Amino acid sequence: MLIPRKIILILAMTLLSAVEMAAQSEIFRADTLSDAVFSRMQGRSYPKNCTIRRADLRLLTLTYCDFDGATQQGELVCNKSIAQDLIEIFRELYRQRYPIARIALIDDFDGDDEQSMQANNTSCFCYRAVSGGQKLSKHAQGLAIDLNPLQNPYVKRRKDGTLVVQPKTARFYANRSRNFKHKITRSDLAYRLFTQHGFRWGGDWRTLKDYQHFEK
Repeated sequence: MLIPRKIILILAMTLLSAVEMAAQSEIFRADTLSDAVFSRMQGRSYPKNCTIRRADLRLLTLTYCDFDGATQQGELVCNKSIAQDLIEIFRELYRQRYPIARIALIDDFDGDDEQSMQANNTSCFCYRAVSGGQKLSKHAQGLAIDLNPLQNPYVKRRKDGTLVVQPKTARFYANRSRNFKHKITRSDLAYRLFTQHGFRWGGDWRTLKDYQHFEK
């Protein structure tokens, strides 16, 4: 049976419109910090003593696939020097439907790293010292990102034998011999993409392990 040309044209236009809408819904963009965004950061990720210039930071808008397979859009503040790296990495992660629990500014958690990690939030810039130390973290420069932190915690064995796990609710995931979803390993897509772009993985560190952490 021949299909009328008019119906073929309507179907073609509908398909083209759907493709265009899907493309428009995928956003991977870097912008300077607007006054509204910078105001959200004040006293949280950007305290009064912050030495990083506002002009050196970028707000990324990223499309990602959540743990339920749904498409979401998130925000991330990073150093302008890695903005393009992150856009390319997250574009490929989304293309391959890599699951990410959440991407939001840490300011949505009052700049509290523990709260952000417990919410399994992927974040980057936060002007703070390294865990348990005085030296500024790479996060303070916007040069480090924590990905799916609940399943990929910070783990350190103290000299007295006690185990430090951050976030505190991630103790189950500190045992990397267990099999569970969203675990970052050297065969993981995120590991391969970040390292291809010159990032170092905290899971490769010797004195402690920070499985969520990639820095450049």
